[in-house]
Amino acid sequence: MNLSKPQFGPSSSSSSSSSSSSTHLFAHDVFLSFRGADTRNNFTGHLYRNLVQEGINTFIDNELTRGEDITKELLEVIEGSRISIVVFSANYASSKWCLDELVKIFQSKESKQQIVYPIFYKVDPSEIRHQKGQVGDAIAHLSKYKDNKKAESWKAALTQAATLSGWHISDGGNEANVIDEIVKEISTKIMKCTPLDVATYRVGIESRVEEILKLLNVAEDDPHMIGIWGIGGIGKTTLAKAVYNSISHKFEHSCFLVNVREESFSHEGLVKLQNNFLSKIIERNPPSVTNVDEGIIVLKQKLRKKRVLLVLDDVDRLDQLRKLAGGCDWFGPRSRIIITTRDKKCLRAHTVNTIYEVKELNDEEALKLFNFNAFKGSICTDDFFELATEVIHYAKGIPLVLEVLGSDLCGKDKDDWKDALEYYRRYPNQDIQRTLQRSYEGLEDQIQQVFLHIACFFKGDKQSYVLNALQNPDLNPMYALNVLKEKALIKIEKDNSIWMHDLIESMGKEIVRQESPDEKGRRTRLWLYEDVREILEENEGTDKIKGIVVRRRSWSSRTIWLNSGSFTNLKNLQIFIVDNYVLHGESVDYLPNKLRVFDWMDCSLRSSPTNFNPRELVMLHVRGPCTTPLVDEGFRNMRYLKSVKLRDLDGLTRIPDLSGLTSLQYLELFNCDDLVEVHPSVGRLDKLVVLKLTHCYKLQMFQGRINLKSLETLDLSGCWNLKLFPEIVGDMKSLNRLDLCGTGIEELPCSVGNLTGLKSLSLNSCHNLTNVPSSIFYGLQRLEVLDLQCCYKLGTFPTKSESLPPPPVFTTNLTRLQVRLGHCDRLKEISEFPREIDGLSVPGCGSLERISKLSKILEGKDSKMFGRLNLTNCKRLCDNLARGVEVDKRLFHVAKKRKKMTPSPFAGTKELMGEADKLTSLLTLFFACARSEEFQVEFPACVPIPNWFTCRQDVNWDVNGKVINKEHEFCIEIPQNSNWDNKGLALCIQSCFFEVTHFVYINGIQFDEKFMWNDEVWVHYIPLVTVIRRFSECGMPPPPDMFRVMFRLEESSHVVRKTPLGGSWGVHLIEDLEGEGR
Repeated sequence: MNLSKPQFGPSSSSSSSSSSSSTHLFAHDVFLSFRGADTRNNFTGHLYRNLVQEGINTFIDNELTRGEDITKELLEVIEGSRISIVVFSANYASSKWCLDELVKIFQSKESKQQIVYPIFYKVDPSEIRHQKGQVGDAIAHLSKYKDNKKAESWKAALTQAATLSGWHISDGGNEANVIDEIVKEISTKIMKCTPLDVATYRVGIESRVEEILKLLNVAEDDPHMIGIWGIGGIGKTTLAKAVYNSISHKFEHSCFLVNVREESFSHEGLVKLQNNFLSKIIERNPPSVTNVDEGIIVLKQKLRKKRVLLVLDDVDRLDQLRKLAGGCDWFGPRSRIIITTRDKKCLRAHTVNTIYEVKELNDEEALKLFNFNAFKGSICTDDFFELATEVIHYAKGIPLVLEVLGSDLCGKDKDDWKDALEYYRRYPNQDIQRTLQRSYEGLEDQIQQVFLHIACFFKGDKQSYVLNALQNPDLNPMYALNVLKEKALIKIEKDNSIWMHDLIESMGKEIVRQESPDEKGRRTRLWLYEDVREILEENEGTDKIKGIVVRRRSWSSRTIWLNSGSFTNLKNLQIFIVDNYVLHGESVDYLPNKLRVFDWMDCSLRSSPTNFNPRELVMLHVRGPCTTPLVDEGFRNMRYLKSVKLRDLDGLTRIPDLSGLTSLQYLELFNCDDLVEVHPSVGRLDKLVVLKLTHCYKLQMFQGRINLKSLETLDLSGCWNLKLFPEIVGDMKSLNRLDLCGTGIEELPCSVGNLTGLKSLSLNSCHNLTNVPSSIFYGLQRLEVLDLQCCYKLGTFPTKSESLPPPPVFTTNLTRLQVRLGHCDRLKEISEFPREIDGLSVPGCGSLERISKLSKILEGKDSKMFGRLNLTNCKRLCDNLARGVEVDKRLFHVAKKRKKMTPSPFAGTKELMGEADKLTSLLTLFFACARSEEFQVEFPACVPIPNWFTCRQDVNWDVNGKVINKEHEFCIEIPQNSNWDNKGLALCIQSCFFEVTHFVYINGIQFDEKFMWNDEVWVHYIPLVTVIRRFSECGMPPPPDMFRVMFRLEESSHVVRKTPLGGSWGVHLIEDLEGEGR
């Protein structure tokens, strides 16, 4: 966390953000518009006095200071008023001043949703509406002195005013009663329109409000629901209030129902909430319902045609939504319903698909909010800055925590701050704890147990590990994790690990601590080193303890010494996880039989108790140097066991009979040096998904046959002495990865071809492997990677057998296959493969002379290049290919034509072709394959790209061996009206130095990033139609007649290179070679 001190004080811009634009602040509650000569000293005067006595801030024009520009100031006053009361009297329309006021009032009604009430004082509303009688005469008279546009605006304002609901006072009417009624109505309306209190210091609010407003899309006609979701204290209600204040004036009716969760459990519950809602949308004589079902009917009837803004705050159950806002069809057009909740499941069950997740404040926002509370808006001084940063780290961006801790620390000295921070780390602040704990209290009992397990033990672990660890007849961990995600108590990260906010974690741990504040042995879970040491060394455990997890976060020297009675009282211990040399001791008299998870890294036990029989064990993970009688004797009764990992065990010579482990899904043995035998039962475990026996150096054979229908991964890598691969029988379609790297296998059985689901087969560094029969690949139609690197005895690939029938015809769509044969020193030929190879990598194969597919290209029998071909350091093969270009007249014609353009500086006989001629021949061969498929080729070369390229540029060096021109751009012109289907770009890099990365861009879009470390040439052919498709994917139109190709070079920071020989970049526009004389 990198923080700098924010410079702000009470008058700074940061502090001024509390006056947000999202809430319009009115200067006056009421503006009175009237004809002074008619009503100032009677009706309007009495109305003004009563409004003021009621505490209503009312503007009347006799407050204006003489000598000022009354008109301009008056317009501003009208704009700044919440409500306008227009008193129409006999001579109102004869005053252009009054009429201009009226026009401005209705402009404010339109732009600022100002509320307007008309009062018809001893005039007929129809005369105002139709401008008849005295009103009509007055308008006609004034129109003589004003333009028609002004007169029309007066008439429109009068007509609009007369259509509004207001009061009509006739001669002899009771004016006092009407005034009382008006004051009561205005008072009620002001109360309803008063903005909600949001926050004293509004840091981070405005940007989030803007994001929510975009989701609300207030202008859209259809009614719409949106959820605001997040953990407790994150600011959901604050944001909802700010949004409500910013848009409530745009709605016919608005209602903010606070604390729905609490209120629904109070006396009258949801009925009370329904009545509160009705009182907000029906201003005069709202109905009162007596039960929830009646409330649903009445709400649907009253809401259907109204444009309503409704906020339901802190919802935690679906029935609350169904009874307060059952669906969008309850509401009129352009209505908006905002729901704040900690439970996303509630929203989804109510088909609320638009959900805004409230994120934590960033570090800068958090520091500002904390400083405002801790220093009352003053600047954080240097001596407190480091401590303030610690608080920010602790709070992790939760506004409630920042406000509570800031207020708690305000006015205290540095020593008090240090003591408080130390206390917070062990004992959460109770105000924060209560707020966060509400989420926990709303969980079912079994889900609470899963939550506490994660908070105390499993934060940061992979989801798969936690699911296995918590597998229990009494728990459904997958369901529990989903519930905890919906309630924002955990997140599943991209790497599948479980994340929990630090303060949520602390809240869970505090719940466990409160189970027994003074006696650690009576708590259900222990995770602190000091607590576990006390329990195990002093034998102070009880049957209350269900889990012990000790994870050493650093390489400290702290250890816990076991004795014979360390576990004697832990009868109900179910989870025991220890890592990194924490526990020491060679024997104990008792281990709990209720253990479900036994995960002990660097276990030092040399024996297990004779009465140890954990029949409910789900996970057994042990790392030596211990010996394991448990493995030899106890496996028979463990029918729930799902995962076994045994590493570095001494004296383990055999895997015993595992036929009783009917639930086993994962079996791994690593570096068990004494292992020589695997029981045949291992090959018949129906539920086994992963089988890894790696670096078990003495393992020579896998007894029996393998028939594992659920197996997905089989890894026997590093078993040097394993000479025979077990026979495959039955259906093993699930197996997708087979790793035999570094084994002593000499050949594969034909039954490997039965692994029809196999995607990856690795035989890397199998130094004894002499042949790989083509027949085994007939059934491997899904194979994507075949790794045969460093198989030094492999002479040909694949190996043919005369006795085998011809290969079958593949009728399905095959996956693209990548074959890696690098550094196979004896490999001379790659013959025809039973299926198409998309990528072939043979770097360092110095003996390689022939690749069947390339020979067919030379012979004109094939024209499709490999998708990727790496021939680095294959000099003998490349020499043969270059000579073949000369022999093939079709290609030789093209090469000869090109060489006329640039005579070779290395002219010689055909038998001793110069390097430049060889490069031209190889490029010609590969360009002959340029069609509609893109491909990449690498091959050895130490001379620059030839001059016959469309564009080329040398990479230049200075005398100190530094690159001068690290980038260069080429412009490739495309002839107009040409057929792009027959064209492509060949991007080419020739490198003569080590450890350099090249980047290639076309019209600003990166197409390649190529690391090169040897004397070689790399070619990437891209059809123009492919380039255009890539542009389209990036939202770019195709260029009209030119491509801009840029090369850029980056040297490695630890570059080690030869004496600089240069290097070059080039781009060649390739057209169909039929047009070049083929």
